[in-house]
Amino acid sequence: MERSEVFEVERILEKIRPALREHHGDLKVVRVEDGDVYLSFEGGCVDCPVVDESLKDMLDVVIKGNLDWVKSVKVVQSKYQII
Repeated sequence: MERSEVFEVERILEKIRPALREHHGDLKVVRVEDGDVYLSFEGGCVDCPVVDESLKDMLDVVIKGNLDWVKSVKVVQSKYQII
């Protein structure tokens, strides 16, 4: 995992985090590998019913739309995964 790739993803996530933190949640970059970004929800977002397909789709659009090297965005909790 290259630090520059993680830094780029973190920069994008910082735009999303304020809304998540209002609900005591957050996103963590688990790893970046071969253009695939792996994230996990933390805090209040882990069991939140609002963390549904629309939020995961938004993450996919925002990250891939801002970083042309990203092939996919995946949420790595057993309950959620973006493909």
